[in-house]
Amino acid sequence: MDIKYKITFYSNWHCGSGLSAGADVDLLVIKEKNGLPYVPGKTIKGLVREALTDIKEFSGKDINIDKLLGKQNTKEEEMKNGEIFFKNACIPESTAKEIIDADAAHYLYTAVSSTAIEEDGVAKDHSLRRMEVTIPCELEGHIYNVPESSKKDIEEALKYIKRLGQNRNRGLGRCDITLI
Repeated sequence: MDIKYKITFYSNWHCGSGLSAGADVDLLVIKEKNGLPYVPGKTIKGLVREALTDIKEFSGKDINIDKLLGKQNTKEEEMKNGEIFFKNACIPESTAKEIIDADAAHYLYTAVSSTAIEEDGVAKDHSLRRMEVTIPCELEGHIYNVPESSKKDIEEALKYIKRLGQNRNRGLGRCDITLI
């Protein structure tokens, strides 16, 4: 069984590429070949793992997270793949085509600056950072090979996610995930 979902962002968000733009921006957003942002499937998988762990802990449900999502790498054991596959969440195809045809992908991004402040209220030397962020938008994603017996748990976990990406505890990445 497959699950299709939509991520609606309500604030700027950042899923990092690990790259910088030299002196201008320290952290760039991960982009696909046409310059459009996406959320990697492994990011969604990690958030679903966190949500399922919380749900299991607080509700007492018997959820075999390692079987569904794979066993996390430990020193003693090899990493094992789970039953479920998470595809990247991307801008819907029709919207992506319009953006690409209008050569408008660069309008999806802006940069935000931040700095560390000392106790006396003065900025710390060499602490100014600029991060590229994506403006609020909607993305769609797929989760494949979900066992029928686990479908409701995965759907519940998706609804549990309210923030996504870097600095999600500092106001970036506010979102809702709904089923399509």
